[in-house]
Amino acid sequence: MYGSRKDSSDTRVKYPPSPSPSSYSTSSSTSSSSRNRVRTAARSVAGVFVACFTPPEEETPHHSRHSSSAFGGSDAFSSASDISGASDSTEGKKRHRSIYNTVRNDSPHSKEPGSVKFSMADIHKATKNFSPTLKVGQGGFGTVYKGQLPDGTLVAVKRAKKSMYDKNLGGEFQSEIQALSKVEHLNLVKCYGYLEHEDERIVVVEYVPNGTLREHLECELIRLKSSSILATQLSNTLISGFNGNVLSLDSRLDIAIDVAHAITYLHTYTDHPIIHRDIKSSNILLTEKLRAKVADFGFARLAADAESGQTHVSTQVKGTAGYLDPEYLRTYQLTEKSDVYSFGILLVELVTGRRPIEPKQELDQRITARWAMKRYADGVAISVLDPRLEKSDANGVALDKILELALQCVAAHRRNRPTMRRCAEVLWNVRKEYKQLLV
Repeated sequence: MYGSRKDSSDTRVKYPPSPSPSSYSTSSSTSSSSRNRVRTAARSVAGVFVACFTPPEEETPHHSRHSSSAFGGSDAFSSASDISGASDSTEGKKRHRSIYNTVRNDSPHSKEPGSVKFSMADIHKATKNFSPTLKVGQGGFGTVYKGQLPDGTLVAVKRAKKSMYDKNLGGEFQSEIQALSKVEHLNLVKCYGYLEHEDERIVVVEYVPNGTLREHLECELIRLKSSSILATQLSNTLISGFNGNVLSLDSRLDIAIDVAHAITYLHTYTDHPIIHRDIKSSNILLTEKLRAKVADFGFARLAADAESGQTHVSTQVKGTAGYLDPEYLRTYQLTEKSDVYSFGILLVELVTGRRPIEPKQELDQRITARWAMKRYADGVAISVLDPRLEKSDANGVALDKILELALQCVAAHRRNRPTMRRCAEVLWNVRKEYKQLLV
């Protein structure tokens, strides 16, 4: 898949300085102490769901999973089963921009992201005339090729589908370019430039060589047949699509925080809020040092100006089954909280290793988030932990808190979901406590 060059930004030590909770707070945080605390789940025959009211500016302590309240029924997951197959305040944006806006100047194209307009000759040369051997993926926007610029920079060349040329391509292409050209962040795939020529629509972005998060989670136990030459040495080999190593919970927490910071930046610190609209594990690219970069802005939409009080409304639902916000499906109204819902599903995917929809599982386990939340509310959250991870005390504590946050993110009503900034804050605290328990 596509992603990044080795560069100075790819370091764990100098990460935009793992901001403390206070780094996220605005001047209004001191007046929020009277807001409702997180209220968690109670048992229910049809599955366990909760109403979670999370004040975005307020630090919320850990609560028992058995607190009272109701979670608006089973709508939060029913839409995923059927498919089966209000933004942050603008107050204090500039004050916190430095936390999220990590600009890098190590590329010849980094002066003005998205400003380079390539020629068709440049694209043909970079991709060797769209050689099939350089094809690295297929997405909602079109086909992705690996390419190389004259200065040696590796890039991903996204070529729009031919079928898109006759309808809506202009809007899709302009949306992608608008979104990409306005962002510059450590955990977002960088846009180098674009091409719009006759019937060609092409976007050139950063190449990330270490595959997607989904590919790294796709480990499976391979039992070699006795006839195999290696059978005596490797009777039960755990492999992944890349290096054979299972992502540790520590690494998964880092990835979750990277993604939370990237989406917080899109929602809060750009000139206009940007809604990604398709957050999923296959759109999270990993560098060789397992830094996460959020990719594929093909479905991104600029949210309405914060002052207008409006949201993006479209009768054309776009996204991926299992990650789609049920309230968006019902109302066709897209807000930043739609991304928060998808992020909650991603958190469950990270800790369980499972896809959001698992049609081959038992009936009560096919919708992964519903199954995980039921087990969490029953007090046996450890049973949903990815079986390849150790069931240690530290992992158990972190798992509980990650699922508690995920539960808030997938609340049936968007007003009850936290902001992405709040998600980043909570995850930072979880990671801090987790590392202390490991000592």
